[in-house]
Amino acid sequence: MEQLKNKAQVDLRDIPSIIGGDKKSRHGVVLAKSIPAKKYGIRTGEPVVNALRKCPGLVVEPPDHSMYREKSKKLMEYLRGFTTKIEQVSVDECYMDFSEIAHRYPSPLDAAFFIKNGIRERFGFTVNIGISENKLLAKMASDFDKPDKVHTLFVKEVAEKMWPLPVGELFMAGKSSVDVLKKLEIHTIGDLANADLALVELHLKSHGKMLWEFANGIDRSSVHWEQAEAKGIGNSTTLAEDAATYEEAKAVFAELAESVGKRLRKAGQKACMVSMEIKYHDFQSISHQMQLTKPTCEERVLYDSACRLFLEAWSGEPVRLLGIRTAKLVDAAEPEQLSIFDIEPPKPKDEKHERLNAAMRKIKKKYGDSAVMKASSMQKRKKPEGDS
Repeated sequence: MEQLKNKAQVDLRDIPSIIGGDKKSRHGVVLAKSIPAKKYGIRTGEPVVNALRKCPGLVVEPPDHSMYREKSKKLMEYLRGFTTKIEQVSVDECYMDFSEIAHRYPSPLDAAFFIKNGIRERFGFTVNIGISENKLLAKMASDFDKPDKVHTLFVKEVAEKMWPLPVGELFMAGKSSVDVLKKLEIHTIGDLANADLALVELHLKSHGKMLWEFANGIDRSSVHWEQAEAKGIGNSTTLAEDAATYEEAKAVFAELAESVGKRLRKAGQKACMVSMEIKYHDFQSISHQMQLTKPTCEERVLYDSACRLFLEAWSGEPVRLLGIRTAKLVDAAEPEQLSIFDIEPPKPKDEKHERLNAAMRKIKKKYGDSAVMKASSMQKRKKPEGDS
């Protein structure tokens, strides 16, 4: 749309085209694709060179990140005029909890069309809106026929609308997971929904259980709008090379936990909630959170929590970005409420590790963070993302 305003001759939305990478060097990955490009089997996240093989006449345009950020900011400001219960998950995607204001509209469909048409008239670009009882089904509905459409996918509609789709269309079903499922003769989302859960878990562990639940329309996550209000502390990092193993991810989490713990202590805060963020090589993102039994700013607790959350959510696909976030912060000096399970003889202190950690903090404070580090954090250097 921006290009048409600048008197471009062709609308990229109407021809096989992608955003991302460089056509001459054939480097980079597909960040976005037009509807005509999708018909050639081009997928978001795949290398540009692969996309060009599928469609030699493909038009490749570089991304304009500053323009995307500007439009994204205006879009989110507009949506917050309806409700502040918004969880933004990417530059162009968010979840809205509409439950408290639904009574203002004749139906959810009327509300969605009002929002969609308002965005087109105000900003000149189109959006798809998915409506459902949970985030997973709303996300799946939003990816149905495009552009400028509104779709519903309520639990009662799952069998009719979602089960006939190829299993690769299921949210968070990456290539490696789909390959395993096809070997089990699971080809559609309906096949997965009706498969033996124990068999799926045997081959895909906890990620298999999550996919099986998604195929059945089960998603217990809520819209995490309160994170922005809680002013949590966190850090994420884009990896120089995709992490393909749990060991590689653990090394990253160790470094992130150290950074987040340090910032919590500096702010005089402790966290009651920890969340872990993954962005895969194909730019799909997922976050997973847990409530802590006690408020903490200790690096070890943050690290252990992030690793546990990672194992519960990781699909086994290569990972491009990892993050640790904390929320529901309390003053570090605030007294803790003990439960009956906390009233037990104190355990001997690990004085050796306490002295070691104290010494490391003292050295870093005097000479900088790079003066001393754990060996695990030296395996791969990373490009830091913005803190929050």
